[in-house]
Amino acid sequence: MLGELHIENLGVIEEASIVLKDGLTALTGETGAGKTMIVEAINLLVGQRADTDMIRPGADELRVEGRFVLPDGSERVLCRVVPRDGRSRAYVDGRLATVGNLSEFGSELVDLHGQHEHQSLLGVAAQRVALDSFAETDLEPLRTARAAVTEIDAALATMGGDERARAREIDLLRFQVEEISRAALDDPDEDAELERQIDLLQDAESHREALSAAIAALADDDGALDRLGSAAAVLGRGDAMRQHVERIRELQSLIGDAADDMRRVLDGVEQDPGRLSKLVERRQTLFDLRRKYGDTVAAVIVYGAETSARLQELESWEERAGSLDRRRADALVVLDREARKVRTRREAAAPRLAKAVEKHLARLALAGARVEIAVGGIRADDVAGDDVRFLFAANPGSELAPLAKVASGGELARAMLALRLVLTQAPGTLVFDEVDAGIGGDAAVAVADALADLGERHQVLVVTHLAQVAASAAHHVLVEKEVRKGITFASARVLDESERPDEIARLLSGSLAVESGVEHARNMLKSRKKSRTGRK
Repeated sequence: MLGELHIENLGVIEEASIVLKDGLTALTGETGAGKTMIVEAINLLVGQRADTDMIRPGADELRVEGRFVLPDGSERVLCRVVPRDGRSRAYVDGRLATVGNLSEFGSELVDLHGQHEHQSLLGVAAQRVALDSFAETDLEPLRTARAAVTEIDAALATMGGDERARAREIDLLRFQVEEISRAALDDPDEDAELERQIDLLQDAESHREALSAAIAALADDDGALDRLGSAAAVLGRGDAMRQHVERIRELQSLIGDAADDMRRVLDGVEQDPGRLSKLVERRQTLFDLRRKYGDTVAAVIVYGAETSARLQELESWEERAGSLDRRRADALVVLDREARKVRTRREAAAPRLAKAVEKHLARLALAGARVEIAVGGIRADDVAGDDVRFLFAANPGSELAPLAKVASGGELARAMLALRLVLTQAPGTLVFDEVDAGIGGDAAVAVADALADLGERHQVLVVTHLAQVAASAAHHVLVEKEVRKGITFASARVLDESERPDEIARLLSGSLAVESGVEHARNMLKSRKKSRTGRK
């Protein structure tokens, strides 16, 4: 619900803060006091298009903030700033957002009914949801069936439907797989080892001489090993020198191992032009593969595996396509069955919902109004009847047409009120403007009762000129204006119970309200309060 509304520089309102509560709240005030600006402020919060004409004369920008209390007890703060120059700005919980974000959040929090853009039930999708809610339609089997067909279609799309394109891709993949396969890659580090071997063979004689000299320096008579042995012997076998002797023995072992390794390399280093040529050729092969398929040999190996898998997939295309086609045919049968179930339920519920709405409209001074809910009929493939349209005719003999196109502001607001009385699901806050336009007497009492009923389930804000509606409200906000130095200022405040009779008396008899009118207002408040208590 909307817990608090703050407005700055909107129309005649310089600044106003209103703390709101659950249930039905009436917004009253003299004509031109700024009641509509309260509704416009909420409209801005939920993403309606901003107009700089809304900005109070002399101000640089208008600002609207709303603090909403969510069902889980947490809060969300929406804010809209409209400058006289430049684009409007939006904020959600203090962070910059888009107007689209406000609209998205706003559709879940507020619904406005009257001469305003933001009315969720005017959309086809919302009307479909409303009908399904009334019919208690189980849509899960249909969603599952649609998802299955979508998944199969996606699998078919990845296979490729163009036979020539598929043949070209197969030829290319075969060439790549064969080229990588011929290379017999099994060592990701093969190129590094090749470079080492080529380096040895390209300067074999020099390498042999260097290795021989190094081995001699380490292992020949009077070489490093002999000298280390002499050093160990000089130190003797006593405990005092043991650690030094052990370190020398370790060095001897390491040097001996190094000499053995170099002997093995020396044995493999020989003038062999044929082997060198093969190694160079292999290096070029790896270079060519890396240039085409990956930065490293490891990447080429991975690419080869992926390409082989894709080739197998395409080569088995006919078999897989046939299997997918059979699965798709079966899935379409299930989809058609579930869609027809949903359509049957929607078509059965549509006239019941329409009659229920008409019954409420009769109470709301629209006794001649007709409502029809059309299910499907525009698209040939709309088996489930997803195209749900609420049709309305305000007067006998009038043509039925989409609700938003044929209803005036007051008629539309009352039609939405009737719908909300029938439906159980709705945003937490409902705002009605002009719902009481052109009615009085018993119809006014019926509208007041209907709004009070709705206030038992939702937070309802209603801009009204009817004393009956104001008296039925649990809370009352008065919008007042005054002229100071030729400039109009509007304010809004919540009336306490002692102040309400005077305002209701004004609604009854205008500025000529007398004590008898005030007493009548007190009686209205008492009787409406008793009536609501009795209903509970």
